[in-house]
Amino acid sequence: MTQTTLPPTPGPALLPPALRGWLGPVAASAASVVALLGVRYAGEGGPGRADARVGAAVEGVRPPWRSVALLLDSLGEPVGATALVMAVVTGCLLLRRPRAAVFTVAAVGVTVGAATLLKHLVGRTIHGENLSYPSGHTAFATTLALTVALLVTGRRSQDGRPSRYGFGLAAALVAGAAMGWAQVALGAHYPTDALAGWCTALALVPVTAWLVDRTADRRARRRADAGRQPGH
Repeated sequence: MTQTTLPPTPGPALLPPALRGWLGPVAASAASVVALLGVRYAGEGGPGRADARVGAAVEGVRPPWRSVALLLDSLGEPVGATALVMAVVTGCLLLRRPRAAVFTVAAVGVTVGAATLLKHLVGRTIHGENLSYPSGHTAFATTLALTVALLVTGRRSQDGRPSRYGFGLAAALVAGAAMGWAQVALGAHYPTDALAGWCTALALVPVTAWLVDRTADRRARRRADAGRQPGH
């Protein structure tokens, strides 16, 4: 009788325990911000005080910054967004990291889906009938940037210390904030819409990573147990 020894997990964890304990409260705080702002601006069709102040300083940018804003906006449109996701997924598969590929698709799907649902639940509008809360472009960009940051820094930091992830996560949040700036600069969203989109991603990406880790680990344990059964 031959026993088959299989690794306990198919690849490195997306969210090591040390990082999980740090990002958990951050995700909870971000979710609270989304909920509070959603209640505050539910059913409204205009900017709040904070929106007016920030918007006055950001909206109506001129070249070359308007071109930058338009480029960022295009990356959040269906064609641009699909191309970015496919590029990340392809990279994960080429590196033989199927868990990372699943995580990328799941994180984007969950966050964009949640943002779309929140738009209809909150019912805030801009320019008449356009649902605006939260910003889906900002949610998408922040999600993809956080996903890539977790994958890249996780590959280099196997000990899972939060400090090792700091730079990558900070860069990802800046990338998400840049998309939020573009949305406000182009007049597509209020500043609080962009903030909510940013926080939606920050709330859901860690949860998605944890769920993908848990599911992948369970499947790996089942395969390992099956390999140890008599006759295998």
